[in-house]
Amino acid sequence: MNKKERLIEKEKFSSALTEFVKGLGNYVSGEDGQWTVKGFIDIFKNIYTISSDTKIVSKILEIHLFPRILQFAQDNGYSIVLAEHQNWYPDLSFIKQSNQAVKFAVDLKTTYRDPEFPGHVNGFTLGSHGAYFRERSSTKNIQFPYSDYLGHF
Repeated sequence: MNKKERLIEKEKFSSALTEFVKGLGNYVSGEDGQWTVKGFIDIFKNIYTISSDTKIVSKILEIHLFPRILQFAQDNGYSIVLAEHQNWYPDLSFIKQSNQAVKFAVDLKTTYRDPEFPGHVNGFTLGSHGAYFRERSSTKNIQFPYSDYLGHF
């Protein structure tokens, strides 16, 4: 695949992903901005409300959005490979079904609004600055070598 074809594939994926993401807010929250998921329930039917802990919120959002993400992949001709380990990059690898050499890395990040600065959000970590950033063919802590991906989102 030449450079121009790679750029075209990346732009198509980026545009589709951007449009897809625009609609996710309506899926996870109601018209009033409240979360659609309010908590979890155990086998004894005890109900637990969601705390503001970002790790809990992040995981619930990932689980809640996963069917939509799968549908996005299917609609756009991709398969998804999940990271084999919790601390591996990326969370999701999108692989084009018609050409397995076309891969995109999607890493899910969450943060929260900073009430002291309206219109802004608190920062978020980029995760490990593993060897794969420096050695693009490394397979340490990454699903596929960094250089195999046409784009990182």
